[in-house]
Amino acid sequence: MADFMFLFRGGDTQTQRSPEEMQKHLQQWMVWVEKLRTAGTFKAGDPLEGGGKVVSGTRKLVTDGPFAESKEVVGGYLLVSAKSLDDAVEMSKECPIFAHGGSVEVRPIQAMHM
Repeated sequence: MADFMFLFRGGDTQTQRSPEEMQKHLQQWMVWVEKLRTAGTFKAGDPLEGGGKVVSGTRKLVTDGPFAESKEVVGGYLLVSAKSLDDAVEMSKECPIFAHGGSVEVRPIQAMHM
């Protein structure tokens, strides 16, 4: 088994929803994560808060951001185990973010042997 990261973009910030709709959507996430946990493939994961800082360049310039308005901002992540990249992609297809126009970037984690 190899490790993969799911990076979640968009979806939640793109539409206005009632508290009931938000609760239903959150429940869908919880059911999906519990399914991964029961299968033994879930390792970790959390949503990310909207604000933060970006440090960049050789001068280590600090700016505000990322900004929650952008559909490209990473809103959360999961770490999972899968047999292959294709299997990880298949797992990601059940993510509730797709119902709200979001996307999942599936990335293999490169093991660092020290």
